[in-house]
Amino acid sequence: MTASVFNHEGPWTEEEYLALGETQQRVELFDGSLHVTPAPTPRHQRISRKLGNILEAAAEAANLELLETVNVRLRPGRIPIPDLVVTNAIDLDEPNIESTDVRLVCEIISPSNASTDKVLKMHYYAAAGIEWYLLVEQGTGAMRLYQRQGGHYVERATTKRGEVLELTERSGPRSGRRISSPDGCRSAGLLSVA
Repeated sequence: MTASVFNHEGPWTEEEYLALGETQQRVELFDGSLHVTPAPTPRHQRISRKLGNILEAAAEAANLELLETVNVRLRPGRIPIPDLVVTNAIDLDEPNIESTDVRLVCEIISPSNASTDKVLKMHYYAAAGIEWYLLVEQGTGAMRLYQRQGGHYVERATTKRGEVLELTERSGPRSGRRISSPDGCRSAGLLSVA
């Protein structure tokens, strides 16, 4: 599929991938192969915007950056595009964010690519040393916060629609932050996502 879409044969190099520039689809590079997905649904984008708006305030208070849909280089030739990323201070003009600068990565799970977020990306993010991984389920409104332990993630906190996810020193990168689950339309806590 990618060869016909982009008129390319054989494995993709990082340089070839970056030369694509901006595209209509989300195009990620995984070890020489392109992973192409259509644009997110309006529900996905609404969740991303609301979650990002609130996480941004917490990130700024901690002198961190909150970014949406940016290239994260996990290693040469492996560049996913997470929905949200919290990073250290970075050069905002660089095409890639290095995984060593990423504090938390968030994926909003789409039904069409749930296994990519729950298995492939989870493995890749842990292997790259990213400490925190937040998964948001569109359908159920559940949020699951994982912390890296060794070479894999361990679930540290979970919430259902309408409940609040507390990020404490033990369970998250910022003490005292509260996240209401997606589609809860709640104003409780510091985060409400609908």
